[in-house]
Amino acid sequence: MAIPISYNVRNLVLRKGLTVMTALGIALTVATAVFILALLAGLNKAFGTTGDPLNVLVLRKGSTSELSAGGVTRDAMQVFKDLPGIEKNAKGEPLVSGEDILVIVLPRKDGTGEVNVTTRFLTPTGIEMRPKIKMLEGRWFTPGQREVTVSKSIKDRFANCSIGDKVHIGNGEWTIVGVFDASGTAHESEIWGDINQLSTDFERSIYSSMLVRATDPVSALALKNRANDDQRLQLNGMIETEYYASQTSTGGPIKFVGFLVAFIMGIGSIFAAANTMYAAVAYRGREIATLRVIGFTRPSILTSFVLESLLLSLLGAGIGILLMVPFNGMTTGTSNPITFSEAVFKIQMTPFVLGFAVVFALVMGLVGGFAPAWHASRQNILDTLRG
Repeated sequence: MAIPISYNVRNLVLRKGLTVMTALGIALTVATAVFILALLAGLNKAFGTTGDPLNVLVLRKGSTSELSAGGVTRDAMQVFKDLPGIEKNAKGEPLVSGEDILVIVLPRKDGTGEVNVTTRFLTPTGIEMRPKIKMLEGRWFTPGQREVTVSKSIKDRFANCSIGDKVHIGNGEWTIVGVFDASGTAHESEIWGDINQLSTDFERSIYSSMLVRATDPVSALALKNRANDDQRLQLNGMIETEYYASQTSTGGPIKFVGFLVAFIMGIGSIFAAANTMYAAVAYRGREIATLRVIGFTRPSILTSFVLESLLLSLLGAGIGILLMVPFNGMTTGTSNPITFSEAVFKIQMTPFVLGFAVVFALVMGLVGGFAPAWHASRQNILDTLRG
């Protein structure tokens, strides 16, 4: 015969002081775990949703980052424009864009310091190849002019990044003429300008990367292989989505430190739960003996106390998740070791994150509650009633 769950709920309510304190300890541990996982989920979404599987990113041979100096010549770009499998736009122009990456320094709006920011220089064709990017305010830069557009995140986080403001790049000032929405992709961390004007300012004749759009997945793979296999071009091709997915390694330090802290706090919460349940067993000794006398078995009592510990953990999980709700969707940033600039993303409390939080809390409750529950089920009835 099983002990009704209402018995466990009643006991948690009667010992509300201990219940609240233990639940808060578990809640803080759960909140820490949720925060770390939500950070990683946001970072993975930013990089994992960036790019198109039909786009092939071409770099110089041996390079793994767009930031690497040069390598894609204008002659190489012309070769790719003439290859079969290249998609063309409505004007019949091949969708091939030579691009360059620079890192500039901008001051934060809150005055907490200066940060490296990625500036991408590309062609109007490059914009066309990224349909997720939408203009929110103003307009796109005019080719041949010192004009740039900034992401909404850049405008919100950094000083002097509104339309009409100027940023210093290279040999002069570039005027901000528009603000774009990057739809949560990695481009939220970027400023965009005209590649031809940059080439004139820096007297560059080569690009740091080239973006090529294929007509279908088979053609995309063929273009990637052509870049890798042609020894004359000395290029390295990769599918754009794969390139950005590889940058999720940025979250490695966050993951390690976060889980280490959550693990240490989890041990503390397990001891807190065990202490609470041991106190409950000591306080309810005669009650437990009475349950045995009226017919409840040792397995029933063991199950009942484990269940009570799990209910306590679920309460803590619920509080911990609620504590994190105000942070959901908040924009934050971390250093990207590949581009040496800030990667901006939003904290994401995904179903996986919430599910992990609940399971994490239940494990703490199970580990912390089993020993006291076993002790409760093994008490000697006569000795307890006499005491």
